[in-house]
Amino acid sequence: MRKYLITLIPVVLLGWQRGPVQDHTATVPAVGTSSLEDDIKPIPAQYKAEELTTRILSSYHYRKTKLNDSLSAAIFDKYIDGIDHGKLYYLAEDMKQFEQYKNQFDDYLQKRELDVPFQIYNVFRKRYKERSEYIHDLLGKEKPFDFTTDESMDTDREKATWAKNTDELNDTWRKYLKSEALDLKLSGKADTAVITTLRDRYKNRDRALGRIRTEQVFQMFMNAYAESMDPHTSYMAPTSADRFKQEMSQSLEGIGALLGEEDNYIKIKDVIPGGPAFKGKQLKKEDKIVAVAQGDEGKMVDIIGWFVDDAVKLIKGPKSTVVRLQVISADALPGTPPKEYRLVREKIKLEEQRAKSEIVSINNANKTFKIGVIDIPLFYRDFEGAQHREKEFSSTTRDVQKLITELQASNVDGIVIDLRNNGGGSLTEAVSLTGLFINRGPVVQVKEGQGEIEVQSDNDPSIAYDGPMAVMVNRFSASASEIFAAAIQDYKRGIIVGEQTYGKGTVQTLIDLNQWVPKETDQLGQVKLTVAKFYRINGSSTQLKGVMPDLELPTAFKENEYGEGSQPSALPWDQIASSKYDVTNNINAKIVEQLRDKYKHRLKTDEELKTLAKTLQEFKEARENKVVSLQESKRKIERDEAEKKRAAMKQLGEDTTDGEEDEDPKAVEAPKEAKKKKDIYLTETGRMLADLIVISKEPSLAGAKKK
Repeated sequence: MRKYLITLIPVVLLGWQRGPVQDHTATVPAVGTSSLEDDIKPIPAQYKAEELTTRILSSYHYRKTKLNDSLSAAIFDKYIDGIDHGKLYYLAEDMKQFEQYKNQFDDYLQKRELDVPFQIYNVFRKRYKERSEYIHDLLGKEKPFDFTTDESMDTDREKATWAKNTDELNDTWRKYLKSEALDLKLSGKADTAVITTLRDRYKNRDRALGRIRTEQVFQMFMNAYAESMDPHTSYMAPTSADRFKQEMSQSLEGIGALLGEEDNYIKIKDVIPGGPAFKGKQLKKEDKIVAVAQGDEGKMVDIIGWFVDDAVKLIKGPKSTVVRLQVISADALPGTPPKEYRLVREKIKLEEQRAKSEIVSINNANKTFKIGVIDIPLFYRDFEGAQHREKEFSSTTRDVQKLITELQASNVDGIVIDLRNNGGGSLTEAVSLTGLFINRGPVVQVKEGQGEIEVQSDNDPSIAYDGPMAVMVNRFSASASEIFAAAIQDYKRGIIVGEQTYGKGTVQTLIDLNQWVPKETDQLGQVKLTVAKFYRINGSSTQLKGVMPDLELPTAFKENEYGEGSQPSALPWDQIASSKYDVTNNINAKIVEQLRDKYKHRLKTDEELKTLAKTLQEFKEARENKVVSLQESKRKIERDEAEKKRAAMKQLGEDTTDGEEDEDPKAVEAPKEAKKKKDIYLTETGRMLADLIVISKEPSLAGAKKK
C-alpha cells in the first residue's frame, strides 16, 4: 500500500512550479543579464533528459500511448498554448510557418532533437519584444485612452483567432490595456497613477521574460509532452525539482496557500488546512492574486504578469507579520473589482488540519433533531509515528473515532461527514476511515498499467457508528475523499449530498532521472508519472466522473468548469470487474427517491433555498457573458451590477467568509472571533438526514429494507 501514498498528495503540490522558474528578489523581479534580443539554445544535458523522459513516458505511463503523428499534434498544440495561451503575441503568419512541424514533434522526441521547439520559442521572444515596444509607446502618450468611446472587449480568448497582422494585434492590445487602465481608474487611482502602475507592470514583465533561460524553455517543451499523456504527469527541470524538495522539507510558514501561474495571473491552486488562509476562509482555489502589500501601511505591489516564484517570495514572510492581498474571486464576473484581505503570516498548525466536530439543531417534521457534524479537511496520518508505534500518533481515523464517541455521548440523532474542499491525503486513512462505518470488506481497487489489480480492504469487523449518516462533498472533494464517499455509497451505508466531485482517480509516482543513469554528472530533473488508476468496489472508476451525489445541491459551477473533466488530456472513465462485498440495508432506491421528493418540495417552498437556487443560476448565466464595456460610464454600471450579485451570494453564505466582510481590511484579523455565517448547504444536508431518520422508521420501508 505504501507505494501509492505519494499519489494522493494533491496534484497542486507537485504542479505549483508549472511554467518558467526564476531566481527571486525580496520584492520585485530583478533585472536579468540576458536580453530579449538573444536566442535561447538547448544544452547537452537536456538532450539526455529528453531521451530518458521520452523512454519513461512511452514505456511506463499508465496510458501506454505510442509516439505518433496524432500525439505529436497534441504536443504541438499544448506547447503553443503554453507559450501564448491568449493568442496575444504570435501572428497568423507565424502559425502558418509552425504548421509544418505539427506532425514532427514525435520524431524530435525519439531522435533527441530540440532545435525546432527552441526556434518556436525564440519567435515568441521576438514577438514579445514587438508587443513591449508598442505597449510602452502607447503608455508614453499624454492621454493614451479615451474612456468616453463606446466600445467593448471580449475577455474570453479561448475562441480567438491569431491576428492577421501587426495592426490587428495592436488594436487587441490597445483594448486589453484600456481595460486594465479602466479597472485601475474605477478602483480609485488617479490618471497619472493608473499609467504609472501599468508602466511598472509591463517593465516587470520585460525583466522577467529577459531572465528566461534554456532550462525553462526545455521544461515547457517536455511538459507539453508529459501533459498530453494526462494532466497529472509532468517534467521538472533540475532547478524546479530542487526548489520543490526545499519547499517540501521546510516548515510551512506564510499564508498557507499553494500558488501557480496561469493566463498572466498568480492563482491559488490549493489552500493548506491549518494556515491563515484556511482559518480565515477568505481565499479559495482558483482565486487570482493581483497585488500584494507588506504590513498595514505598505504600498500595494501589482503582481499581474509575475512568475510564481517571485510572487511567492513577496507573499511569504516571517511569522506574525501582516500581508495584504488584492484578490479577484474565482467566480467573479468580468470587470468585478478585486477585494482586499489582510492575513497574519504564521507557521502552519498541524492541529488545524485535524478533524473537528460540532452539533447542529435541525427543525424538521415538527421535531428538533441533533445532528453531529464531523469536518475532515484532509486525510492525514503520521506515518513515522505509526511506524514507531507512538500511542497518540496523528490519524484521521483515530480522531474521527474519538469524535464519534463524543457525539454519541451527546445523543445525536445522526452524523454528517463533511468532506467539502478535502483534496485527499493518505490512502491508508481513506480505507480505515471507511472501516468505522462498515463491518469489513473491500474499499477501493487499484489497477496498474500492466493490468494487475490490488484490492485495499478494511479487515476490522468492529463498527464505530452504525446510525444514520450523510457525506457532504463538492467539486473540490478529490482523491481520498472520493474513495471514502464512493465506498459509503456502494455499501449503501449513507447518503451522499452535494456536487459531483473532482474526478481525480489516478495514481502518480515521482522519478529522479539521475537514478536511471548513476554515472551521469549533469542534473537531469524529475518526472511525475501516472502509473495506476483507482476503481470503486463496484468496478466503476472514480477517474473523470468522480462521485455523483445521491442528492445534488445547487451549484455555482457549470459542468466540467473545474475538476478532471476540465482537462482535455484527462484519462477516460472505465470499468473493471466488481469486488465481492455485502451491502447494508441502510439505503435503497425507494428511500433516496423519497428524500429527493422532499428536497424538491423544499426547493419550491423554502425561501432560503429558492433564493439560493435562483441566485446561483443568475450568477452562472452572468458569468457566461465575457464581454466588458470599455466606456467608463457603462463599465461602472457593469461593476455595480456584479457587486450586487456578489453581495447576494454573500448574503446566502455562498461566499465562504466566516464573518461579515468589512470594508476595512483589518476587520478579518481574527476570523475565529467573527460571527459564524449560516451554512445553507449544511442545514439542508441536516434536513435530508432528518428525513432519512424519519423515513427509516416507517414500517413499510423497514420491511422493504429487510428483504
